[in-house]
Amino acid sequence: MSLFFLYSLTLSLYSLSLLPHSSAAVPLIGATYSLPSSATPSDLSASVSSLGLDSVLLDSPDPSAVRAFLFSNTSLLLSLNNSLAPSLAANRSAAASWLSSSVVPFFPRAKISAISVGSDLLSSSPDLSPFLLPAMRNLHLALTDLGIRKIQVSTTFSFLNTLTSFFPPSSAQFLEPASSNVIAPLLQFLRDTNSSFLIDLYPYNVYRTRSEIPLGYALFQEQRFNFRDDLVTGVRYRNLFDMMVDAVICAMVASGYDNIPVVVAETGWPSASGDPTEADANPAYAELYLRGLVRHLRSGIGTPLRKEGVAEAYIYELFDREEKQGRANQSRSWGILYPNMTSKYAIDFSGSFRDLEGGDLVVKLVWLVVLIFGVLDNGFSFGCFVL
Repeated sequence: MSLFFLYSLTLSLYSLSLLPHSSAAVPLIGATYSLPSSATPSDLSASVSSLGLDSVLLDSPDPSAVRAFLFSNTSLLLSLNNSLAPSLAANRSAAASWLSSSVVPFFPRAKISAISVGSDLLSSSPDLSPFLLPAMRNLHLALTDLGIRKIQVSTTFSFLNTLTSFFPPSSAQFLEPASSNVIAPLLQFLRDTNSSFLIDLYPYNVYRTRSEIPLGYALFQEQRFNFRDDLVTGVRYRNLFDMMVDAVICAMVASGYDNIPVVVAETGWPSASGDPTEADANPAYAELYLRGLVRHLRSGIGTPLRKEGVAEAYIYELFDREEKQGRANQSRSWGILYPNMTSKYAIDFSGSFRDLEGGDLVVKLVWLVVLIFGVLDNGFSFGCFVL
């Protein structure tokens, strides 16, 4: 066998490995970035690129952070502080003023895909809930006035503070009175404007509150009896993430909306906690969760009830921070990078061409071809084998 033929066959196998494994759309995978941070805007852009992330959620976005992504392929989701809702709701000119300083100077050179008006506003700032939908409408109208039609406008909900239940997913509904007063008209707005439903979704927090949930089920560990069946829909769930996503989908269907895309605005697993009872908040489990999440999302298999799954998912958070003021999880560490910008985990978040357990697929293919020719040159026959 010639060396040229060996090289050609190896190249062909490599090319086949680049083909998608599913016809379904693969979700964008990103991370959240919040101030204060020791990272400069250039550090931020470089870190996102080196990790292979598709997108970034900028919490209370600073124009310098948006500017760092000019002419890049990174998609940006801008999340506004809850306190801005009343001023944006007051009139369209206030929304236009914010856009003129935070969006217009950068778009479309920066790929701003969506704006979230607040996060978990219904539970963290319930007094501001009457301003939520008017603020979203004014932002959308102001964008339209500017001729910008590719930026979605939405808001972000908290999974635990929004749904009545999550198992079985088919029983999930939005909590009242928010469901009738806020969420139902908001869902109509999202459908009318082709926007997405944004949700913070943490299997860790559900696992902590439900003792019957096996740890492996929350960490994407595929084990023989690691599943839960929804007897109403007749589907089987093999991980907690899918179950939670489908619960959100079922709640929207129960409200009369079945085709609105879902974006997971925050998800993750803490690598440390100041609470001594949280032994499961450790780097090993955090890495297992993130590996499982990336593998699952990059597979393109979706969820049992929605073949396209979520449209995007953002890992909370990009950098560890010493302080997380004003958050319920302020004593936990969630970052995928240390404050000095070194990586915590050996994970390729792009999922491209590399075995998520650390092996290089191309190297395996080369050795496979060498093995084949070695066997053939020695006159042996073989049936099949598994890498």
